[in-house]
Amino acid sequence: MKNIISKIMVAFLAVALAVAAFPVTNAFAADETPPAPTDEKLEAAWAKVLKVYERTGKAFEDTDAHIAKFQGMIDKAAEKGKDISSLQTALDAYETALLASKPQYDALGQTVSTHAGFDANGNLIDSEQALATLKEVREQTKSIKESMGGTFKALREALKAFREANKPADIETERE
Repeated sequence: MKNIISKIMVAFLAVALAVAAFPVTNAFAADETPPAPTDEKLEAAWAKVLKVYERTGKAFEDTDAHIAKFQGMIDKAAEKGKDISSLQTALDAYETALLASKPQYDALGQTVSTHAGFDANGNLIDSEQALATLKEVREQTKSIKESMGGTFKALREALKAFREANKPADIETERE
């Protein structure tokens, strides 16, 4: 009896292993052309572009004031005798990249203001033009990002490291 049960168990395990080796789902070849995005997706993408453009514009619109804000913070730290060399280097690199990227930002502004394929409210008018506009905006933002070279992130990291290195000592007071 033991021999029969063990043979049945071995056969069952072999069948289970064979079934597990085959895929459960079917694999289909992908179409040569992906489906076109829906009108809603194009409008949502345009709304996102406008938000990103507006947020990015804060740095590019008034470059002097933007840089002066950081420079003021660095100057205050220098007056207190802090080592600001890494902050100043990061700010200088950021300022250079910001000024070099300004023409690319202006070209992006031109694309956003013409908004081919979309009306003034961001509603879709022509899906082909809208898709072309979104692709152009993607290339322009990619160009700006490459031109900036991560200098803002480097400045932010330098500020973070500066703050960490210059934390005020915790003063513990005794309670009576």
